[in-house]
Amino acid sequence: MTVSQVVFILLSIAALGGALGVVFARNLFRAALALVLSFVGVAGFYVLLEAEFLAMVQILVYVGAIAILIIFAIMLSRRMMSSETQPWNEQWVGAVVVAAALFAALVFILSRVDWPATEAQVPADSISQLGQALVSPDFYVLPFEVASVLLLVALVGAVIIAREQ
Repeated sequence: MTVSQVVFILLSIAALGGALGVVFARNLFRAALALVLSFVGVAGFYVLLEAEFLAMVQILVYVGAIAILIIFAIMLSRRMMSSETQPWNEQWVGAVVVAAALFAALVFILSRVDWPATEAQVPADSISQLGQALVSPDFYVLPFEVASVLLLVALVGAVIIAREQ
């Protein structure tokens, strides 16, 4: 077993453990922290795939922005942090059955498909092409700006809801 295989197994444990923590945590704040662990595990997969740029984007966007925004929203809405509310969903049995069925279907499909691997050269200017696409008015600048405004509105909404009480 090589070092990269051991690292892959450890990252898989971290990502899956974080995902299970999100699903099974009774405390909403702990579920958000488990989500951060899962995001960091996915960023580690990008590092293993030698896509360091995508790993940094994963850390900056998902861990640094979305997960922290979720944590702020949880902390600003104090009702969810109190012990009087019941965060446990009563439909968890159905959710487990559906998740197990989807997992079985994915395992069945993934075990039957022949995954050909090819060695392709990555263009030298792929990062600059991605940067040009992100800021070009013809490509992704509008969805990028819409997502940033949506995150800002969610944060302002959480502050307004927390201040009304």
